[in-house]
Amino acid sequence: MATPIPLSLAVLGCGGRGRTYAQLAARFPERYRLAAAVDPNPIRRGEVEALAPGGRMVTDATAEDFFTRPKCADVLVVATQDAQHREHALAGLKAGYDLLLEKPIAPNRADTQAVVEAARRLGRRVLVCHVLRYTPFYRRVKEILDSGRLGEIVSLNATEGVGAWHQAHSYVRGNWSVAERSSPMILAKSCHDLDILRWLADRPAETVSSEGQLTHFIAANAPAGAPARCTDGCPQGDCCTYNAERYMGDKREWLFAIHPQGVDLPREEIREWLKTSPWGRCVYRCDNTAVDHQAVLLRFAGGMTATFTMTAFESGRHLEIFGTRGRLRGGAFVKATTGADIVVHGLDGVDEERHSVHIAEGGYGEHGGGDYGLMEALHQEMTRPDPGAMAPSIDVSLESHLMAFAAEESRQTGQVVAMEKFLENALPGAS
Repeated sequence: MATPIPLSLAVLGCGGRGRTYAQLAARFPERYRLAAAVDPNPIRRGEVEALAPGGRMVTDATAEDFFTRPKCADVLVVATQDAQHREHALAGLKAGYDLLLEKPIAPNRADTQAVVEAARRLGRRVLVCHVLRYTPFYRRVKEILDSGRLGEIVSLNATEGVGAWHQAHSYVRGNWSVAERSSPMILAKSCHDLDILRWLADRPAETVSSEGQLTHFIAANAPAGAPARCTDGCPQGDCCTYNAERYMGDKREWLFAIHPQGVDLPREEIREWLKTSPWGRCVYRCDNTAVDHQAVLLRFAGGMTATFTMTAFESGRHLEIFGTRGRLRGGAFVKATTGADIVVHGLDGVDEERHSVHIAEGGYGEHGGGDYGLMEALHQEMTRPDPGAMAPSIDVSLESHLMAFAAEESRQTGQVVAMEKFLENALPGAS
């Protein structure tokens, strides 16, 4: 077999996601060459630059500077903030780059559609980072469904537990806390999960309804005497899960993408920073609008139904699938009680099958091996002769994004949304 020609990558946005993809690319020197690092923070930019042999690559502080240069890579990794995705994706496509585009494609339907249409018009390849598709867990689930073991699928139930600290860090204090400035929670956090439901269902959604609110992280729930900032001496600080002073201790690693100097700082320097940083605020006294729980009900073609629940007050993902011949349960809590990642039963409760998925030791990144799997697949997807043959193409990713936009419309209006109006003129061949 011929040795693949390495693809060159330019990383735009060297925070948590951009750095992860760069680190994994560096493990495959036969497939990838890091060519550029773009980030306003010189420390983050330098960490990506150090992954290139000899540190030789293009480095810029701003996207504006980068796009004034001649094209320097085959693939542009767009890992900037959600609100910047349209601008950076369109500029990259216009400059001749194929894209590895961090989800979501863009924070609203119009901007998402603009990126998709530009990719079609220019014939560019765009792989959206729906990393769950590349995890050993969900691939095994898909294999079981495709085998016919469960018969015809009737319903699916899926849950994503965001995790209490992650919710506070990202969606109460952090970059995605105000949906109007970033993305709706169901898109920013859970377009992964809607993409997985669409993939497992293997048919289009026909209707979407959703309920969800911000109920816990509000001023009414602040402990008695809680100040505006955790560093101001909260009487409940010692027993509060969300105490920002944990950034000086067991949550120090979360500083990487938010503190200008990273994580290797004396405690007192972190404390001084928390006194003015958004991440030093009491979680009950922020300006957040992102929901802390949301449920989505979908009806797919043929009558199959699915429910999806996103909640701040759980950790990890789990899944139930019910078919005419059997049922499947999978996820972290199934493993905790059975020792297996996936358990399949016949309708009478017998004929049990247990499946354990293997995540290779060393560097699978986050998302249950999905980051690693994505980077394994990237070379193959970016070298396909026909961009439309990508699996998944940006048109496939668009469909799950439209499901998220429909869910948010339903949540806000209280109405069931027919997907026909969202799909019209959005997908190839749509009427």
